[in-house]
Amino acid sequence: MNYEEKLQNVSVLGAAGKMGSGILLLTAVEMADLQLKPENKAKSFVLNAIDVSPAALTGLYGYLKTQVKKIAEKKVVQLRSVYKNNSDLIENSEIIDQYVDDVLKLVLFSTRIESTYESTLIFEAIIEDSDIKVKIISQILDNNKKDPWFLTNTSSVPIDELDSRASLKGKILGFHFYNPPAVQKLVELITTKNTNKELIEFSKAYAKNLNKKLVPSNDFAGFIGNGHFMRDLLFGIKQVEELHKDLSFAESIYAVNRISQDFLIRPMGIFQLMDYVGVDVCQKILQVMSSRLNDKSLHSALIDKLMALGVKGGQNSDGSQKPGILLYEKGKPVAIYDPNKKDYDHIESFKSTLDAKLGKLPTSHKSWKDVVGNKKKEELLKTYFDELKPLNTMGAKLAKDYHHSSKNIGLTLVKDGIADNAENVNTVMLTGFFHAYGPINSFLD
Repeated sequence: MNYEEKLQNVSVLGAAGKMGSGILLLTAVEMADLQLKPENKAKSFVLNAIDVSPAALTGLYGYLKTQVKKIAEKKVVQLRSVYKNNSDLIENSEIIDQYVDDVLKLVLFSTRIESTYESTLIFEAIIEDSDIKVKIISQILDNNKKDPWFLTNTSSVPIDELDSRASLKGKILGFHFYNPPAVQKLVELITTKNTNKELIEFSKAYAKNLNKKLVPSNDFAGFIGNGHFMRDLLFGIKQVEELHKDLSFAESIYAVNRISQDFLIRPMGIFQLMDYVGVDVCQKILQVMSSRLNDKSLHSALIDKLMALGVKGGQNSDGSQKPGILLYEKGKPVAIYDPNKKDYDHIESFKSTLDAKLGKLPTSHKSWKDVVGNKKKEELLKTYFDELKPLNTMGAKLAKDYHHSSKNIGLTLVKDGIADNAENVNTVMLTGFFHAYGPINSFLD
């Protein structure tokens, strides 16, 4: 089968989730664009949106309709050419509505796994649990006679494990989108020595058509992105434990969150990122990594405690941040959860005192927003870190330790063969995590 034939009947498992919904949107638009080509007018294209929750699927329809309309509005000039032979479509609004209709009519919403039995391509974006993934994939294989390919969005489970346990014979690869898939440019591509070569070529063509940047990661639990992020988070937790000897728990969290954001010029602090990903998701990824890599250090008692107390983070359906280790108002942290008190401490009660202890930022400091897209970014960063290097304030020392740890994590990913080179590590952190600079750098050498 060629590229277009593989995309004539597709299924997305976990379609109503935050990752699955984005994958579904991107695939629906790609399939509609293919069907609207004159040579494909007579061909049938079907996209099965499969999820266990009927209510979530209802919400998914509204999400798709809204997002496809936005996409149509941005490419209305192109769509005029697509619909040039339809004399009924005159106004831009009519063309946009027609495109939305053409995309949505491809999508069949279902809670039944049987909907996958005619698909030639299946995107898997379900819970990060190897047993569940294998069970569902195996059921599909037992009933699907179309010899389907699987693209799994797993962020931690090794691909070879899924391949061997489900007897896929190389017809699966890791295609790890970053959240949110419709916006994020990065996709980690994970293959094994057994991966079907045609499947690899298909995935590259699909990524190119979606305007995604593919970065290869070798098949180790956690891959490059979570391989760095989880270890980076654990280092931050270790810093909190040290600071907690002299500071309150909330003050310790605040200090590390602030230095990892402001002092290291990142888009958000490490504990904001943990909340954004979800404390529950972080725990699951660490469990997968720890067991597969046989590394007991990939564990956090703090995360386990937060989970036992029901502090999970994550996002609401409207994209707003749920309470996690930080409490948010209008998207900004205002309080910090103390698991011993089982309550939040408000940041304003200690912020000014603790900021004074951390010390001032170097005079050349600019926010992440002012640095990340700046044409003189490298020059700005060099000047900033040159100023940070000799400082002996509490904040500077914490930041320098964090910076060196982050670099060592990146270098170890290369040394251990998880990443092929430093460039791939840096690209994942720059593109997938929106860092202003890659962790493997010489700023503080």
